[in-house]
Amino acid sequence: MDQLQAIYLALLQGFTEFLPISSSGHLILLPNLFGWQDQGLAFDVAVHIGSLIAVVSYFRHELKLMSIDWLASIKSRQLQGESRLAWAVLFGTIPAGLAGLFLKDFIEVYLRSPLVIAITTVLFGALLWWADATGKRRRNEHSVGWFDVLFIGIAQAIALIPGTSRSGITMTAGLMLGLSREAAARFSFLLSIPIIIMAGGYLSLQLLQSDTAIAWDIMAVGVVVSAITAYLCIHFFLKLLNRMGMLPFVIYRFALGAILFYLVFLNPGFFAHGQ
Repeated sequence: MDQLQAIYLALLQGFTEFLPISSSGHLILLPNLFGWQDQGLAFDVAVHIGSLIAVVSYFRHELKLMSIDWLASIKSRQLQGESRLAWAVLFGTIPAGLAGLFLKDFIEVYLRSPLVIAITTVLFGALLWWADATGKRRRNEHSVGWFDVLFIGIAQAIALIPGTSRSGITMTAGLMLGLSREAAARFSFLLSIPIIIMAGGYLSLQLLQSDTAIAWDIMAVGVVVSAITAYLCIHFFLKLLNRMGMLPFVIYRFALGAILFYLVFLNPGFFAHGQ
């Protein structure tokens, strides 16, 4: 991989990681469009680190308060301040963690096909549209209860299916539960932190156990570009969300799904280019 390719992929990863548009749909399309080889494990670790830096930096003040109150709640055995939100994020991560532990091999073997990604891109785009149109949008993320945590956590576990979009389905679940658009997005972004840490840790362990030669300059490009892009994406998405709603992302998902369906059925050899 050269540096220009690394920049394109890091931009794509940073831009799509936190938007409800499915990063996997894009990451299968772009390399095949240009005939690139798979970017490799080391680069996957780099862009995960970049995404983590972005979301932690953006929510640094909230995370500081959540951490302090979480530790205080353990000591006092009572919920205090932002500890409720901290516990919600931690418990909301459990379903996806368990699903990843027990279903990872099944998903890797049977669900990483372009057809599956095309179907889930459209299907969960339609569900996002419905949730945004019918949701009451009256609650904030601080009102999340244990049923809400379980529901959104299960939704996040479903996002292990490629094309679903982790951000998209967790926002969809939040909207279905009556959260405002901004609250659903903010909780989704906070919920991404332990998931990205787990995914990055798992990929790092795989990398350490392999004999892969690491191109540190390419790794650095991946971290920096994905971090900057993801940070800007979070910032502007939250600024513009109430004004534009979810419809633009739904339309985009439908268009991406249509392209993937076209390529699957009418040009199946396209997906062999980047293998």
